[in-house]
Amino acid sequence: MANGKQASIGRPHSQPIATVDTFSFKAIAHKVRMCGPLIALILLCFSFGIADTTFATIENLQTIVSRASIPIIVAVGMTFIIIQGSIDLSIEGVMAASSLTFAMAVLNSRTSLDLGFFGVVLGIAVGTLCGLVNGFVVTFFRVPSFMVTLGIWSVSMGIAMLLSGGQPPLIHDPMLRSFGLGQMLGIPNLAIVAIICLVLGYILQTYTRFGRYSFVIGGGEDLARLSRIPVDRYKTMAFILSGALAGLAGVMESARIGLGHVDIGLGQMFAAITAVVIGGTPLSGGRGGVLQSAVGVLILVVLANGMIFVGISPYIQKSVQGAIILCAMLIASWHLRSRLRVVK
Repeated sequence: MANGKQASIGRPHSQPIATVDTFSFKAIAHKVRMCGPLIALILLCFSFGIADTTFATIENLQTIVSRASIPIIVAVGMTFIIIQGSIDLSIEGVMAASSLTFAMAVLNSRTSLDLGFFGVVLGIAVGTLCGLVNGFVVTFFRVPSFMVTLGIWSVSMGIAMLLSGGQPPLIHDPMLRSFGLGQMLGIPNLAIVAIICLVLGYILQTYTRFGRYSFVIGGGEDLARLSRIPVDRYKTMAFILSGALAGLAGVMESARIGLGHVDIGLGQMFAAITAVVIGGTPLSGGRGGVLQSAVGVLILVVLANGMIFVGISPYIQKSVQGAIILCAMLIASWHLRSRLRVVK
């Protein structure tokens, strides 16, 4: 009996200690994963500021914010796609089609149209339609998202080339040109648009069923269907949002550079996916967020900007960016390694 009492008393004393230790370790690891990208961004800014004092100037800060604007708009839409466990490879083609549609609908060098603000709406509508087609084909025909969106990339890029005809239309609308190049209280107008998209994305993610169910779908689509969540509806909504924001990005970039062009979105898809992953949203889905993706965008922009200031070769810059992407992928998926029995 004495031994029995000792054993029964000993177990309760030993068990909570292990539980507390495990809980503390997991809590610390979770906080590091959440704050890691932000800490990395701060360290990058601090390091480049020490290496070159001209890095930390108002003019360069405005440059960084301006360059981050379009990628942030695209990354907001991409975040919802990746949180759900899908991918959108149509971004560059959608931006091109929206750019050419917008440029040829407003006052320009190719057509007699002058729709003004309605040209902006038309450009965004093209992106929204592409997103709708992506979502419909993925959910109705059960085709993998990377195949569908790659096809839509090709179709939309072909439409953009057809509209361009080898002669990119110049935008002559003075209001749109001044908006694309203008500032408000020292903040570029495009950055204000990006901030608005970011805030709306955060509200969608945090306070709506669409946002909450996106995490559930990414965590386990089969379980979400068993729970009677309308998975197809929310997946289609995510693709529509991504397409609309890609269309907006194409329109805003066209307003900034003053023409519509098939290469307007060149590199934006890769940058968006990279920023989302660096920010802490794994490609497997189920967690992450738009604010983290914005931090990921800023890391990429600050890194590219800072390496120019310190005189690093463009070839080495690509290698550094590739190494950072690889490290971000490893860190983001490390906690899932025990569950990933098959790697494709």
